[in-house]
Amino acid sequence: MLQSRESILQLTDDLVRVESVVNTPGEIDAAHYLFNHLQSFAYFQEHPEHLTLSRTVRDEIERYNVLAFVEGTKEASSKTVILMGHIDTVGIEDYNHLKNKACDPPALMEALHSEPLPELIREQLESGDWHFGRGVLDMKSGVASHVYLLKYYSEHPEELAGNLVLLAECDEEDSSHGVLSSLLDLKKWREEHGFEYIALINSDFVAPRYEGDPNRYIYKGTVGKLLPSFYITGYETHAGSAFEGLDPNFIAAELTRQISYNPDLCDEAYGETPVPPVSLKQTDFKPTYTIQTALSAYVYYNFFIHTWSPKQVLAMLKEQAEIAFENALALLRERHRRFCERSGQTWTPLPWKARVLIYEDMKKELVAEHGEAFLAHMKQFKEQLLQDKSLDVRMFSARVVEEEVKWLKDRSPAIILFYSSLYSPRIELVGKDEREQKLIEALEQAVATVQPDYEHPIVTRNFFPYVCDMSCVALSDDEEGILAIEENNPSWGSKHYVNYQDIRDINVPCINIGPYGYDAHNRFERMEITYSTEVVPSVTNEIIKRLLR
Repeated sequence: MLQSRESILQLTDDLVRVESVVNTPGEIDAAHYLFNHLQSFAYFQEHPEHLTLSRTVRDEIERYNVLAFVEGTKEASSKTVILMGHIDTVGIEDYNHLKNKACDPPALMEALHSEPLPELIREQLESGDWHFGRGVLDMKSGVASHVYLLKYYSEHPEELAGNLVLLAECDEEDSSHGVLSSLLDLKKWREEHGFEYIALINSDFVAPRYEGDPNRYIYKGTVGKLLPSFYITGYETHAGSAFEGLDPNFIAAELTRQISYNPDLCDEAYGETPVPPVSLKQTDFKPTYTIQTALSAYVYYNFFIHTWSPKQVLAMLKEQAEIAFENALALLRERHRRFCERSGQTWTPLPWKARVLIYEDMKKELVAEHGEAFLAHMKQFKEQLLQDKSLDVRMFSARVVEEEVKWLKDRSPAIILFYSSLYSPRIELVGKDEREQKLIEALEQAVATVQPDYEHPIVTRNFFPYVCDMSCVALSDDEEGILAIEENNPSWGSKHYVNYQDIRDINVPCINIGPYGYDAHNRFERMEITYSTEVVPSVTNEIIKRLLR
């Protein structure tokens, strides 16, 4: 294996010390730090045009990606491998009284020795082979590993028959502005230098899949992520006359019971099953207390996919919403009947019927009914709504739907289904073309070469199980699937937009070989040093050698 441990560990600490929490000025600091670090390499002093600090586009805040490439001299070749990793992190509030040490691994680990810790964490802390701190696992050690390899090949370009690109992107932890912007740079370099992108190696973190899991995983492709969202209208009433109205929170609760943790909504493929949907927000829109029931409620769910398209998911969830609505009404009728019996009131049937609309269909109906008046009004409404910087894209979408519902002729209670955030496309890497076959073969050979020198099994699986920026460099969806995203996101073209054609234009086979550890996004975030600083760069390097030889 490579003798890379100390170099990668030192650069990891240097990167971690730059507090780069997503959506803060720290992202700028991290990009500048890395850019300046790369500038110190003799290669980039000789070839400054091979290094760039690139500002994101269509972004509400200022931040940057760092891109660099080394041109091999072994023989003329257009073949190009991309090494990708993100330089932003989640926040550090969870470190509580150790917050000021969260981004200083040595200081944090010294302080943790005096803290009450679970047995496994203390054992790892005292072992000398685990490193703690915000970003050491997710994923600055992965970036450091890539930089180590870039530096090596910048000093030995004669070993490369092709080109090696480093992409260190911002905003992975929120909306992927970084990687989506970088596609423009990658396309520009392809035009200017004739690059043929044959593989991308991401280095996001990997973790155990279950308690006691001995494996260290490498992933081919990645899970896709959707955020199906439901705006629910009810019929308001005074709480003292509860059965004269329909509480949208009652429907929302049943909807969550139907969808959250439902294994029937797991997209199993190639023997792998993602976790089921789970609610990430559930609320109503009452601004203050009143004794009136809410007018509307809003709930959205994380939804992972392996092979299903966004269009298929809409159809599935429409069916689930109809089931939930019917179940809620059945329960309401039964409770109303029992209440009437106990209170001595005359029972009369409740008028409510289940009604579920897919956003695209509702909007077509509104355009057909109201034409230009509706379109002009909504255009102006969105422009005004954009001035409210407190609204993220999910709440912006809900407010758009809230306004559009006012134009419906039928104002009876309903569930409106839509997408309210970035779609992170699923990626399958199964050997469907020559590039995929060569990458899979190189990966298998690389693991076989390195495995004898490492005690734990290195295992390949088909789908990276967490959201990552690999989703933005290749596309397995057809046009119909992408159109379902565009037509069913109320913020599309105003608060939110993705040029999926840019992704199609790059469409590079990708795998993830990243640092191993525990508790990413947690105050005990930590990585195993041996695997992360020796095995990861060694396997990555073996693949580079096989693809660019």
